[in-house]
Amino acid sequence: MSDPTTDPQSTGSPTDTATVEAPATNPTQQRQRASQLAQALRNELQKALIGQDTVIDDVLTALIAGGHVLLEGVPGLGKTLLVRALARCFGGEFARIQFTPDLMPSDVTGHAVYDMQTEQFKLRKGPLFTNLLLADEINRAPAKTQAALLEAMQERQVTLEGRALPIAQPFMVLATQNPIEQEGTYPLPEAELDRFMLKVLMDYPDAQQELSMVRQVTRSTRADMLDVQPLRVIMQARDVQALQRIASDLPIDEQVLDYAVRLARSTRTWPGLSLGAGPRASIALVRGGRARALLRGAEFVIPDDIKSCALAVLRHRVRLAPELDIEGLSVDQVLKQLLDQVPAPRL
Repeated sequence: MSDPTTDPQSTGSPTDTATVEAPATNPTQQRQRASQLAQALRNELQKALIGQDTVIDDVLTALIAGGHVLLEGVPGLGKTLLVRALARCFGGEFARIQFTPDLMPSDVTGHAVYDMQTEQFKLRKGPLFTNLLLADEINRAPAKTQAALLEAMQERQVTLEGRALPIAQPFMVLATQNPIEQEGTYPLPEAELDRFMLKVLMDYPDAQQELSMVRQVTRSTRADMLDVQPLRVIMQARDVQALQRIASDLPIDEQVLDYAVRLARSTRTWPGLSLGAGPRASIALVRGGRARALLRGAEFVIPDDIKSCALAVLRHRVRLAPELDIEGLSVDQVLKQLLDQVPAPRL
């Protein structure tokens, strides 16, 4: 019988929690099977989003680490397409909210509705109650509406009419935003930015990748959209939870743990940064490092795993000093200097 993780004809989930975490298998076999599942998901997403392999790896890192992602890029680069493709490959529940200036917090979280028949108020849950939430163009809504996501992102629950209602697990917010300089955008408050594990920047594909994308899209009958329907369902909600558990158990040396903390702490005193990253950044670096190690099928976390996700973890948690901003330097340029100069342990 063929293994569905490698069988191209398979249309169902390539594995499930029972096979990933079977009692008879040892931790090494579990990690190998979990890595195969993650790589199968990566391969499927690459069919829909051409020329954005780094972005796909970052989103999968956050999914495995149990974090949220903020995707930034100019319109037309495939931010929404990536989330639609992930939703297609992920058998859990999916919801989409289009953020607009007149969107109210209750449109996100839900509200109480009076039932004339029972003469009682009933809670109507909003689209926030899902596994995978696409918050499209999140920075087109004012801060009051953006703040509706804060409790859900941190505590995995929503308080409605005085009742704390849990959100089904796994839960992941993928928010897209246009660059702040664009018309009709509101900057996200620092408290909300800090709750996103990664901020991922989507840039233009190179010439060859763009040629390949145009060739593929123009074959489609759906105007300028790539069709995500042919993508296979790779995993279910329970599979994601299994991946998250296995990744969280990956061994990490004390020196690598110390390296992650030193990177985050260095941002607080680094020349050119007026605001450094808080403790959430240290936690996100370790979680991201474990997810990266699982993605590449490793037995333990190495410093390069931490370093590879450091830019996405730190760029939205620090603020550039005004004098460097005037000189035209970017946050990423300063952070790359930091990553080059903070010594990594040799294992």
